[in-house]
Amino acid sequence: MNAMNSDSSLNTEYIILENIYDASKQRESPRQRDLAKLASTSLGMTNVILKRLAKKGWITIRKFNNRNIHYAVTPEGVNEIIHRSYTLFRRTIQNMVYYRDSIDEVIRKATEKGISSVLLVGFSDLEFIIEHCCQRYGLSFLKAADMELAGRMKDGHTFTFYAETFTEINTDEKLNCSLSGIIIKYLAAL
Repeated sequence: MNAMNSDSSLNTEYIILENIYDASKQRESPRQRDLAKLASTSLGMTNVILKRLAKKGWITIRKFNNRNIHYAVTPEGVNEIIHRSYTLFRRTIQNMVYYRDSIDEVIRKATEKGISSVLLVGFSDLEFIIEHCCQRYGLSFLKAADMELAGRMKDGHTFTFYAETFTEINTDEKLNCSLSGIIIKYLAAL
């Protein structure tokens, strides 16, 4: 199994384990079909994962009849949820620090070139970082939902960020930056 499939499998395990735990807090036991849907996996793969979780000692499976199966997370399973949650949180913080530093560097360089405003085209999860960096350097922060509106808002003193959803931008233009380019650069550095 390659690393990508291994990560995907671990994430699917985590999703299933966490959903069983969440359902148990409401004194419910999720159906296997519901777990498959939540984890975006097949019913057969969900069955395999549930058996693997039970073999690892992270869940118990009690079969009342062919249609009524109860799943419960064990204390070891709760410890695994905590460990994986912490790991995901730490990775998220590291990614956000990287994005903040990269975006800050881009905006700092744009400021040195006389830029007075930053325009974000599209919708981005990184918007709050861009806005914070603009405040830090005293720049105006502008947003446009699409390329047409962005074209009307741009002037010679505006730096443009294109959201992750924009893949085709004019790379010859010196006053733009693709957030997906920053993300690609980050992934290449790993």
